[in-house]
Amino acid sequence: MWRFLWRSIDRFSLQYFKHVINELQKIKVVDMYNRELVVDLLQSIVEIVTYGDRQDSQIFECFMEHQVLAEFVRVLKISKNSRIEAPLLQYLSIMIQNMDSEYAIYYCLSNDYVNNIITHPYKFDVGDLAQYYISFLRSVSNKINGDTLCLLVKVHGDAVVSFPLYSEALKFTQHGEKMIQTAIRALTLNIYNVSDDMVYQFITTPPFSKYFSDLVHSLKEQCIHLDNLVHALEEMGINQRRKELLLKTDRLVDDLYYLKDILCVGESRLSNVVTQNVINLLLFPILHPLLQLRQSGGSNLSPITSLYIVSCLIQVIGGKSIVNYVAGVLLYPYMSSSVRDAWEACLSSAVFNHFNDMEKSPCSTKSEGAESVNGSPLCRHFPEGRILDLILSDNHSLSLASLFLLLTLTESQDLEDKLASMVSLSAMQHGMVMEESILVKFMPQILNALLNVLASEPPTTVQIKWHTGWFLRKLLIFQGIRLDEHNFHLFNNSFERSCICVEKELDGCWFDHIIDVLRNEWASCKTALEESSQSKDPLFLLEFTICQITDGDATSSHVAWQRMVDVVKVFILHLQLKAFISKGEFLEKSSLDSIVVLPFDSAKNLASGLSSASFGSEVSLASGIPCRIAFSNAGTRDIYLIPVARGISGKLLLVEKHPFRSQRGVVIAIAPLAGLNPKIDEDQPTWLHLRIREFEPRLNVGKNRSYNTKAFDQVADGRWTIGFPNAKACDTARLAILEEASKQKSSVGNALGPLFQNDYGGGSPDGQDG
Repeated sequence: MWRFLWRSIDRFSLQYFKHVINELQKIKVVDMYNRELVVDLLQSIVEIVTYGDRQDSQIFECFMEHQVLAEFVRVLKISKNSRIEAPLLQYLSIMIQNMDSEYAIYYCLSNDYVNNIITHPYKFDVGDLAQYYISFLRSVSNKINGDTLCLLVKVHGDAVVSFPLYSEALKFTQHGEKMIQTAIRALTLNIYNVSDDMVYQFITTPPFSKYFSDLVHSLKEQCIHLDNLVHALEEMGINQRRKELLLKTDRLVDDLYYLKDILCVGESRLSNVVTQNVINLLLFPILHPLLQLRQSGGSNLSPITSLYIVSCLIQVIGGKSIVNYVAGVLLYPYMSSSVRDAWEACLSSAVFNHFNDMEKSPCSTKSEGAESVNGSPLCRHFPEGRILDLILSDNHSLSLASLFLLLTLTESQDLEDKLASMVSLSAMQHGMVMEESILVKFMPQILNALLNVLASEPPTTVQIKWHTGWFLRKLLIFQGIRLDEHNFHLFNNSFERSCICVEKELDGCWFDHIIDVLRNEWASCKTALEESSQSKDPLFLLEFTICQITDGDATSSHVAWQRMVDVVKVFILHLQLKAFISKGEFLEKSSLDSIVVLPFDSAKNLASGLSSASFGSEVSLASGIPCRIAFSNAGTRDIYLIPVARGISGKLLLVEKHPFRSQRGVVIAIAPLAGLNPKIDEDQPTWLHLRIREFEPRLNVGKNRSYNTKAFDQVADGRWTIGFPNAKACDTARLAILEEASKQKSSVGNALGPLFQNDYGGGSPDGQDG
């Protein structure tokens, strides 16, 4: 009603603004009866102040003169279960967000108005008030700077004793709403980036420093949940586990990036408290399984999950303290006394507090090939050669995961020179000769371990083999590293087995798609092999545990398709590695130009006639074999069966005689020749059973991150039963199908022949071209 009476006056005029303020001041209590009126007044004030901040300075002068923010505080206090808090906070957020004038912002943050609104005793168990409250806090944090931050803190002497914006926000760190958690993190980063010495001291000392330890404890809990998921057995299917895995790892990595953002603020006290918590509460317990430290209070994570977490920490957070701590722990058994002394001197006393409690920990036995360790009692806490034990492990997942961690450390810019020289792959780095590097020292054994993974039989998956190829390429590109004779022959044997596996697929039901898959996966394999370490997501380490051979009917076309695709992928990998070992570079897709390929069902590329026939086409019946077939919706029909192969394409046509042209017919059904598997019925020798592939493969699904993980609906294969006048005619039809399929199969085999035979000049290890 009051707006109606003032409709003739400009809503953004000073006169109207004074009227709205006057109406608000008249309110003595806010309840459900006048709530809408109060909301309307608050909205009008915010709209006018926002306008005045940009267009009319008199409006903001009036805003200050009448102490309108004090009226907002009063409205909160006189509310009687009116639920006015949410809209009030919402409008305040809008007003603060839209303020451009530094003068206006300074005024709003002064006089404790904002602090009083922040510390008001809200009832957050009602509705969505918490979201509006946190949105208000975030809006305030977006406007603070080095000059205005002091307006929101209380100081006693030379110390901050109260900081409501920060302390109240931290109470919501464990809130279940993702939006609220995100807002809290944005708010804290806003504060960290503008704080002064006193505020940093307040933030990094108890009780508020507990926020950082809580963050790391939360990370540790996430690691435990992740490990449980990784090793879940039959509780959920593979696809569901992969989906859950992505959700959990995404959240964990987000948390790591938040810690990284805090460290990037660059304030020493802030960096120290975060780094010490990460090392003491997360890194040290996670390294227990890797180091076989039998100490209570450890994380009890499996080694594969531990390696994943540590790799993520190095990739995401990094930093000299964390990187050199991890490197020192892993490389300790191989350190000379001078390197060991330098490393120990770099570590903070907080790190060594852990070792003080472990003086009675039993020493591990010394691994073969490890250097003797003298000097500091710290040596008792690190098993000799443990990281190499993992790399050379028979467990392929552990082997690749531990090698990935070591390579990640190798490429870190934060690694100290003396530690870097111990894992350097270059002939000369940091002024140290490469013989000091444990990677170079044990390179033949490491390459042998990788080649054994490459040559292994199922259940080693294609995913593991592709990643193994990435490691091989990574190690082979460094100057001076070659395959010795034993490893060279091991690779050649593996290559020959991959060729044999492809040849076996020529007898499978998908041989007609081998070349399609070869072309489709070629670029994916090359991209995967050339992926940089920085962009390689450690998630692949966890996927090893769930990418197992899928169960299913081994005779179904779906399972046969998956097997064929995997075989071709492994073959492509071997082709590329063979070229790289011999010539130092991968093959381009143009290398497939020697394969003469005719598309499976394209009238543009095939000659006219039977081979180009499609549904409804008119064709000659000259080569047709008379028979009958019963359709569920059309009864029994007299037809002609015509198998035809041309190049790598092959079809089986069912043709019905043309009603007016005796030597011509119309195609009523088509099936691929591959996979028909014609069999004569044991009881009815005039019946011929044909298997029809109902599963429709989808190409172009291979991605660098996860290969052959796209789930397809498993469709049962179809079946045609064809009737013939007599047993001889039935067998003739069977032989005709097999003959045409054999022609098609030979064409595919001939097309692949150059890839089987090309040695790329790599006849012996001495002939390897770098």
